[in-house]
Amino acid sequence: QVQLVESGGGLVQAGGSLRLSCVASGSIFSISDMSWYRQAPGKQRELVATITSGGNTNYADSVQGRFTTSRDNAKNTVYLQMNSLKPEDTAVYYCNLDVVVRGAFQRYQKNYWGQGTQVTVSS
Repeated sequence: QVQLVESGGGLVQAGGSLRLSCVASGSIFSISDMSWYRQAPGKQRELVATITSGGNTNYADSVQGRFTTSRDNAKNTVYLQMNSLKPEDTAVYYCNLDVVVRGAFQRYQKNYWGQGTQVTVSS
């Protein structure tokens, strides 16, 4: 139905930058909220950033001013630009999308997770 593919993770030194991408494909009618979560070893998954269909954004306090999320609706893609990275940003990052799916007979809403991409920030 709908597939999400993330890319852009990697190893970076503290103070560096990375840009994550999440591309959705399949039977998509529309996408409302697009979010980024992260999960560090031994910790719970936490919400990092959200962008609504109208372009409104919200960020966790820990990344406010350093991370920026954006979307390209024509490409069904959400981005996370991460600047001034810190070792505590090390985690697996997941995109999460609320999708209205084109079903065989009707549309329906479903939430999807990306496969995750590792971000490692060295000190």
